Order: sequence, then structure tokens, then C-alpha cells
Amino acid sequence: MTDDKLKRRLTTVLCADVHGYSRLMGADEAATLETLRRYRAAIAGLVERHEGRIVNTWGDAVIAEFPSVVEAVQCAVEIQQEISSRISNTPDAQRMQFRIGINLGDVMVDGSDIFGDGVNIAARLQEVAEPGGIVISAPVYDQVHNKLSLGFDCLGQQQLKNVAPVTSYRVTIGARSGQRADIPLDDSVLDARAFPASNARSPFRDGDQRSTWITSISDHFTSLPRPLAVALTVSGFLILINVFSGLHKIWFHWPVAILLFGGIMRTVLQNRPASDKSERRPTRRD
Repeated sequence: MTDDKLKRRLTTVLCADVHGYSRLMGADEAATLETLRRYRAAIAGLVERHEGRIVNTWGDAVIAEFPSVVEAVQCAVEIQQEISSRISNTPDAQRMQFRIGINLGDVMVDGSDIFGDGVNIAARLQEVAEPGGIVISAPVYDQVHNKLSLGFDCLGQQQLKNVAPVTSYRVTIGARSGQRADIPLDDSVLDARAFPASNARSPFRDGDQRSTWITSISDHFTSLPRPLAVALTVSGFLILINVFSGLHKIWFHWPVAILLFGGIMRTVLQNRPASDKSERRPTRRD
């Protein structure tokens, strides 16, 4: 062990970048630089308010890290809201909008700077975001989707440059979780959410899909008559015992068949109309 041992830590990385920066600089360098300085100052104030820190700035980019995933996403939302309020009266050609990507990952630490895939993924995710938008990785989504009043659209698995494929989510500002917001998408996001020929998944959240079919199965099972539900439960255990004890000898089909037959018969008998039951009772003779 030496003092030069590489230090690592788990952190939340936020990467913000100006959309169309080269075009803005080509139109008016002085005005663009002045606007960028004002926006960076506003971003720095919001990052500090949410207990984060600015790690690095170069060109038109800003990289910040946060000890809290929730604070990072809240900060990103406030950044976009603050900038949106400032450009509301600005002509479209002069508007400076940021795209933001957020990732939770392991990073390498060198002094006050951080490196590694944890940073690279956040930088690539901001390239997927639309102007004025926020895209987060799946680890970030897992931490915040049930803690913040925001909507999340699954963009599927993104094939990002120089990093492994990443499942990402678009934050729909102003919509509660599970709702859809009418925020326009740029071409890169539309490509990611294209038809099944692409790598994109359904725009619905993975968590919602899983919970939907699990809930559906649970509802169907609980709605079954008790004798049939008991028979199915015991049958399932018998099948598992047979599977784990070896399928070289299959024996579960006979007891399962008897259990199911008994469950069905008891269900039928219990559900007979009362009139049928009374008609079948023997009459008393005086």
C-alpha cells in the first residue's frame, strides 16, 4: 500500500452543456460569452444551494457532483426552470439552452477533479437530452422516481459513444411521476424511442411494466375461490419439490391433478344456487 493508491468514490455527476453553442458564438461572440457567464453564475449558486460543487468547466460545459442523488435532480430541474424564465422574452435565434445529463456511478478522484465512466456517462447522457431537458441514468431513476414529483419517460437502452449501453430516462418537468408531459423531442431522442427495430424500449417506465403484470397476476390469484387458490398453492410447492429433487423421475402430476380436481369440485359445490341446495335436501316426514 502506498500513498499513491488510486482513490475512488461513489458520487452523483451532473453534466450541463449549451445546445448550439458554436452557432451562438458565430452569431455574436461577445453577447454569447456574457450570457454564458451569467448562466454559469446562476448554475453555481443553485449547485451550492443543493450541497453540490462545481468540479470543472471548459468551453460551454459544466460538471458538478453531489453527495445526494435527489439533490442533484432537484438542482437540475431548478437550473432548467431558472434559465427558461430568463429566455422567455429572448428571440429563438439568441436563446441559450442547456442540456443536462445525470449519472450515479463510481469515479476516480485526483485532487478536486474526478474521472472515469461515472463522469463519461453523465456527459453522454446530456447529449441525448433535448434543449432545456434532463436525462438521467437508470441508477439515478431507481433512487428518485418515488421521491420527487416529476414524470419520467423511459428512453430505453442508449448506445453511447465509448461507454457501455446505458438505460436512460427523460425527466418531464412539471408532471408528476407516471404522467407524460408534452415536451418536444429532438432527433436524437426520437431515434432512441423509435420502433422495435431500434434498441429503444417502450416509453413507459420499466418499473411500471413490472408492477403492472405482477399486480395483475396477484389480483387474479386473490380473486380465485379459496379452495382453488389453496389447491394451486400446494400444487406449486409440489412442482418445485419435484424440480429440485430431480426431474429424472416426474411424480408431481398425480397429486397435482387430484388437488386441482378437488379444488374445482369444492368450488362448484360452494357456488351452487341456494335453490338447488334446498331442492336436494331430504324432506322430513311426520
